[in-house]
Amino acid sequence: MAYKRISMDTSKHIFTIHAVDEAERPVLRRELRRPQIEGFFAKLPPTEVALEACAGAHHWGRRLSAMGHRVKLIPPQYVKPFVKRNKNDRNDAEAIGEAASRRSMPTVPVKSLDEQAATMIVKHRELLVGQRTAAINALRGHASEFGVIAAKGTANVEALLALLAAEPTIPAAAKAMFTAMGEHIADLDAKLAAVEKQLLEQHKRNPVSQRLGAIPGIGPITAITLALSVNPANFESGRHFAAWLGLAPRC
Repeated sequence: MAYKRISMDTSKHIFTIHAVDEAERPVLRRELRRPQIEGFFAKLPPTEVALEACAGAHHWGRRLSAMGHRVKLIPPQYVKPFVKRNKNDRNDAEAIGEAASRRSMPTVPVKSLDEQAATMIVKHRELLVGQRTAAINALRGHASEFGVIAAKGTANVEALLALLAAEPTIPAAAKAMFTAMGEHIADLDAKLAAVEKQLLEQHKRNPVSQRLGAIPGIGPITAITLALSVNPANFESGRHFAAWLGLAPRC
């Protein structure tokens, strides 16, 4: 039968399907294994398919779009209010469909393979920055337990490590751990510098990034991040883009 909308809760192995008819009545609830998904949708006429914009969503968005289906990726924070009962795969799939039924519901554009590949370096930099921040916070926290305090910021890590090494009351075992933590932070610094060097090289070759970098307040890293992460054709206006900045998925 024809469906008005199919919503799908994705996972690593088992996907949950929830379909409604033209009267918005549930007419299909089904679980499919990952290898069954393409075969199921290949048999259907072009249909609206809604997914939560999370891990793997862009992959399935591309595959389903290639079959002629109209894919909607809904930001996870906008799906959550539609979960009516206890959270499980079936209720999540129904909630995705409920969210997609709202005409004003914001959606996330499906990324192409090239767009997704280009954003990997940006995401990797974010990961390294987060890991370095966590490592420095851990170092500062442990140092404070021995009464050693230093100013915040990555620029003050070396000074903090020097204070810890010179403090005679700190046991040798603790000093060894502080040294290891300092080496870990230095390793993250080196990896982050290498990634940022790649981004700066891309910035020099990317005309869009060059134009963005000419705007006061936007540096080369921010400029190339926007150039790699955003396809202007996916947005109707600057207001639409500004709204997207507030709902871009992090998963």
